[in-house]
Amino acid sequence: MVSSMKLTQPSFRTASPEQLADALQDARDYTLALFDCFLSAGLDAPARVPYLTIVNPPLWELGHIAWFSEWFVLREAQSSAPAAAQHPSILPKADSWFDSNAVAHQTRWKLDLPDVAVLKNYGDEVLNRILEKLRHCDPSNLYSYRLALAHEDMHGEAFAYTLQTLGAAAPRQLAIPAAPACPQMDIHFVGGESQLGSKPDQGFVFDNEKWAHKIFAQEFSIQSTLVSNAQYKEFVLDGGYQKTQFWSAAGCAWLMREKRLAPRYWLLNNGQSFCVRFGTRMALSDNEPVCHVNLHEAQAYCNWAGRRLPTETEWEFAALSGNADFCWGDLWEWTSTPFEPYPGFSADRYQEYSAPWFNTHQVLRGASFATKLRMRSPHYRNFFMAERDDIFVGFRTCTVNKLTTPEIYSKLMRSP
Repeated sequence: MVSSMKLTQPSFRTASPEQLADALQDARDYTLALFDCFLSAGLDAPARVPYLTIVNPPLWELGHIAWFSEWFVLREAQSSAPAAAQHPSILPKADSWFDSNAVAHQTRWKLDLPDVAVLKNYGDEVLNRILEKLRHCDPSNLYSYRLALAHEDMHGEAFAYTLQTLGAAAPRQLAIPAAPACPQMDIHFVGGESQLGSKPDQGFVFDNEKWAHKIFAQEFSIQSTLVSNAQYKEFVLDGGYQKTQFWSAAGCAWLMREKRLAPRYWLLNNGQSFCVRFGTRMALSDNEPVCHVNLHEAQAYCNWAGRRLPTETEWEFAALSGNADFCWGDLWEWTSTPFEPYPGFSADRYQEYSAPWFNTHQVLRGASFATKLRMRSPHYRNFFMAERDDIFVGFRTCTVNKLTTPEIYSKLMRSP
């Protein structure tokens, strides 16, 4: 778990060429360790992987990760447009297999992909050429290397939650945290003027973080840690999933479709509580943060408890406050904020990273136990659909304040 005062781990955003080289090698080693778990479970060939909208066939994803790095670094593409690459791929037909813009999701199970050995060799060759190019790179021109590293790290986390979704064992490198060491309390902030977003002098930034702009945080109180299994279980045992008064209209529609009575992977039987983690049934730890809950479930719990979700402004305000009691990093956290562009947004080279998802996804903040340390930042805006509960996600709550006045709301949303 990360305290807001102790965020000193190395970051890919400002790493030197030598540090980037080490990180790129580490990312590839981790990718292969994760893929070997699919291999051991017999889930390497797409035909053996069930079709789900929330995952990719692992073999396709293995090739796509290498292809993306090759596209932006070796092939020197200045955008993700189909004809943007300045050089051909070292793997014939790679564009027709692994370009996620051109290959529809459902098609990825039907492609005549090369076998595992070929795609591993492709990844090795791409990485070796990238590392050689990096040795001679201008240190002021590292954007494409950082983008390739971030992309592989994000897919590493996606591999991890795919292992959970498919019930396969996790690699030893994936350390699941114990119960939080931080005590849970409400932290009070008087609020005030602050900035939301990243600045150009902070190194690499994702396009949806551009740029830092003035905001006004109203006075608020926020939990120091995430809602625990024990706290959430009280909601479940009180019939929270049957009491529709706590659920939004979208949440009620989801409940009707899913017939859910508890969070994903929970097993409640005769007073005993279990969960399934990477294919293994185990006792549910009361002190661990509740995981695999979607936005509807988080909102319903808050309504039941007389609390609310934080806005992303409040979350970033607290994370940057220097208050050592505000701890984050065990799980991604739902906020009450829809995913929208900051004032002055413009897409970067990876044009489809953010723009297609504005106004349909929800902002998550923080990081999870499966997020590499180098990726963690209080400015990082993750985003998912409201119904996603397969990712490593939980939530914390805020006290319910007086209604924000129109004047303060206008100031909150107004760009500088």
